[in-house]
Amino acid sequence: MLSYYSDQSMGGGATSEDKLKGFINLITELLVKAGVDKQNIFYRKDLEIPGFFRPYKEWDLLMIKDYQLIFALQVKFHIGLTYGNLYNTRIEEAVGVAQDFWIAYREGSYGKTIKPWLGYMLLVEDCPASRAPNRVKEPHFKVSSEFVNASFAKRYELLCRKLVDEGYYTAAAFILSDKRNGLRGVFTEPAEDLTFSSFAQSLITQATHYKTLDE
Repeated sequence: MLSYYSDQSMGGGATSEDKLKGFINLITELLVKAGVDKQNIFYRKDLEIPGFFRPYKEWDLLMIKDYQLIFALQVKFHIGLTYGNLYNTRIEEAVGVAQDFWIAYREGSYGKTIKPWLGYMLLVEDCPASRAPNRVKEPHFKVSSEFVNASFAKRYELLCRKLVDEGYYTAAAFILSDKRNGLRGVFTEPAEDLTFSSFAQSLITQATHYKTLDE
């Protein structure tokens, strides 16, 4: 599945946002091939749904059927920027968005018949800065051992896994790609539980299950 994406969607000169749009386009194509009505999939416009602490949030991919939200997906990247500050921002953003989403769902904003599938996809640049070990600061209390000397790439992997383990997201995908080989569609998936293929399959299972409810 991922090799298909690499062949079809990663032409020379692609930007980080182009790569992520390529993943969204691939997921949309796979959903349609699985029998999901394209009219129920939103990936280019009309991506806003209500929040709880804010009026609405724009997502990257939605499926809505019979006034029920089936799934919502967001994709993020960290390419060629300072790691320390943006890393912390990504964590706060991912957790805050999920909390806002699930409270809005609890309050009936998306219909209560179906529990939505919530997905988080993260693409990080594979480079010395993302691979280098990082020291931790412990002026008062000990940091969890899994973070000691962990690179930003490893920290991001831990983030994606914990987001799922703690129930913030239904599934997550974590992908590394360097600037040169990424333009040729070369990716690294460092964690077996966070691959694009397993992520997409989980999403497709959700979508195809609910497409047949009233058929």
